[in-house]
Amino acid sequence: MKVGDVVALKVHSSDSRKRTGVVVDIIQKKCWRTTQRGRHVDWSKVDPEPHATMMFENKLLTLPVLDLDVIND
Repeated sequence: MKVGDVVALKVHSSDSRKRTGVVVDIIQKKCWRTTQRGRHVDWSKVDPEPHATMMFENKLLTLPVLDLDVIND
């Protein structure tokens, strides 16, 4: 994934709409995944991972790269 890619949010529910946006920046951020690590947050146990800042419906959103699919073919 790189700046300028068109990406779609991976669907985590039964929502069938394809939500797409354009990557405007790639940054490193920590992300605590409660489904894997539980509710008690300990930032010292996680490393930063790539996040994409994307333009989505006239808003800038920062989402983990793992939650996005590149769709510009």
